[in-house]
Parts: sequence; structure tokens; C-alpha cells
Amino acid sequence: MIGYVQGKVLEIYPGTVLLENNGIGYEISVSSSAMERLSRNMQGGVYTYLQVREDGLSLYGFDTIAEKNMFLKLISVSGVGPKMGITILASMNLQDLATAIATSDAKTLASIKGCGKKTAERIIVELRENVSSLDLGDAPHAYAPVTGADGDAAIALMSLGFTRADAERGVAAAKNDGAKTVEEIISLALKNLAK
Repeated sequence: MIGYVQGKVLEIYPGTVLLENNGIGYEISVSSSAMERLSRNMQGGVYTYLQVREDGLSLYGFDTIAEKNMFLKLISVSGVGPKMGITILASMNLQDLATAIATSDAKTLASIKGCGKKTAERIIVELRENVSSLDLGDAPHAYAPVTGADGDAAIALMSLGFTRADAERGVAAAKNDGAKTVEEIISLALKNLAK
């Protein structure tokens, strides 16, 4: 499995980069944040997902592990394949996507090319259920359940790969910093958790 590729950018195509590593050029479909960084620096690395099919291999690249985790969650949704998953990540940054899922904003998701209203609703339902059903944290009973904006923000953070404990800690810190809306809570929580 190819999990990470680093090298020099040889070519940039719409949504795709050709990344040279040790004399081999890897054609990688990348997220918007990975594309932005690679096109700016003309070198760098991406975390990757290799899709193996009868008719060929496809390599998908991501700026961070959190982005790759979100991609894996997206392609676990019925009717969402790797091409749709990378299209979503190429159309929205990770924070906006997490916010759209947390706030059940199907309209924003449906505005992405190729992602209709039904697919957008399925993504929201399946990811929220998937994330909230995960057994995260060593002692679930030690954490008070979160509801409302706090709960939506915590679910969004867990969908990005954070444990339940970290998500709830991030939400609490964001609230202490004055965040009120789901968007503000997620934004401040991500900054606090990245420290």
C-alpha cells in the first residue's frame, strides 16, 4: 500500500498533480488544500489512498491525515466512490465540510458538482450515525453527553478523526474562548486541538 508520496511537482492538471519521487512520476488526484500547497511550493508530500480495480490503479492525495480520514469516511457512504470523495474534498476545505455535516447542511453539499440532494442527505445521515456510534474514549460514562451546537461540533470533530474525549475537550475550550455558533466552535476547537 502506498501511504505517502513526497517529491517534486512535475505537472499540474485540474485536480491532479504529477509528483516525481526517485525517478517515478505518481499521478495523484488531490484535495483542494493539497493542490494549493503543492502548486505554491512545487514540491512536497501527500498522504495517499490507493484504489485497486480491475481496470487500473488510482492514487488519491491529501494534505493531512485528518483529510484522509474524512475521505475514508466519505467513501464508506453508500453511493460515494473515491472520485466523488476527492471531488467533495477538492470543492470544500475540511472545516467547511465538517460544518456542513454537523449542521445537516445538505444544500451546501448538493451544490458540489455530481453530488445531488439525495447523496448529500445520505452523506449527512450515514456519517453522523457512523461517527456517533463509534466507541471512542476509554470511559464513555466519564463524559457527559453533548447536545445542540456543542454536540454537532463534537460530531464534526470526531468525523475528522479526533477521539470523543479530545472532541469534547476542544468544544469546551472553544466555548470558554467565547464561541457560540457551531462554525465558531469547530474553528476554535480545531485551533486548540492543533496546538
